Amino acid sequence: MELSAYRTMWIIVLFDLPTDTAKAKKQYQRFRKDLLEDGFSMMQYSVYYRHCASKENTEVHLERIRSCVPPDGEVRVCQFTDKQFSRMEVYFGKRRIRTEDEPAQLEMF
Repeated sequence: MELSAYRTMWIIVLFDLPTDTAKAKKQYQRFRKDLLEDGFSMMQYSVYYRHCASKENTEVHLERIRSCVPPDGEVRVCQFTDKQFSRMEVYFGKRRIRTEDEPAQLEMF
C-alpha cells in the first residue's frame, strides 16, 4: 500500500443551507446534528472540521456526509493533510492564534 494511504487527514465541511421555512430549518438542524454526532466540531458558523486517522477513515466520514446532505443548499468538503492544516493562519482582529492541535493517537499497552 502506498505511503499516502497512511496519512492522517483533516476534513472541513462548509455549507450554506436555506432556513427560510420550517422544513428547511429542520433539514439544516438535522445536517448539523449529523456532523456533530459523527465527531465534527464547529470551526465557525456553517464550517465544521474533523480529524481522521487514515485515508480509509476519511473515506468513511465522507460517505456519511454524502448520505445526509439536504436536498437544497450547498455543501463543500475539503481535505487537508496534517501539514497543510497546520499552515492555517487564524486571526482574531490583528492577533494571530495557533490552530487546533492534532488529536493524540490511541495508545495500546
